[in-house]
Amino acid sequence: MSPTAQVWLLMVAAGVGSFAIRYSFVGLLSKGEVPRWAVNLLRHVPAAALTALVITSMLPHGTESPGGVDSLRVVAVLLAGLVAWRTRSMLATIVSGMAGLWLLKFIFA
Repeated sequence: MSPTAQVWLLMVAAGVGSFAIRYSFVGLLSKGEVPRWAVNLLRHVPAAALTALVITSMLPHGTESPGGVDSLRVVAVLLAGLVAWRTRSMLATIVSGMAGLWLLKFIFA
């Protein structure tokens, strides 16, 4: 099989796989009622995803030294967490976290 055909086969397989995953939730569950236990579990998905993003953002990556957390990012995350707690505004949380990190990097880096 030629390399071009392999690439096309891979793209089609990825598209079919992606469709199958989405259809399993939308198509199959829309015909009946979602079990109560599934609804209770799915309620925690956004918090778990956000936690995974925040924790990985604090770990060193790229050319930074391995082995610990980036203290500037930790301070920025704590600042954003405080803003989120006080304002309940997603936009204010994102802006304060980004601005805090940029300001800290400008001052200390």
